[in-house]
Amino acid sequence: MKDLIIAIGLIMFIEGLLLAMFPSRIKNMLRIIEKMSQKKLRNSGIFFVITGFLIVWYVKN
Repeated sequence: MKDLIIAIGLIMFIEGLLLAMFPSRIKNMLRIIEKMSQKKLRNSGIFFVITGFLIVWYVKN
């Protein structure tokens, strides 16, 4: 449980840092994402979920 809380904190830290450093680029990325198809977004999400899981699994083992 402690690892999960740390992971959530790191995600919030990184996202906040990116928003603070590159607000205009984030807005541009959101416009691009808005134009993408749902299938492409879903496939990207699945890719990142699997990649993130594999990274965590590799580091923990």
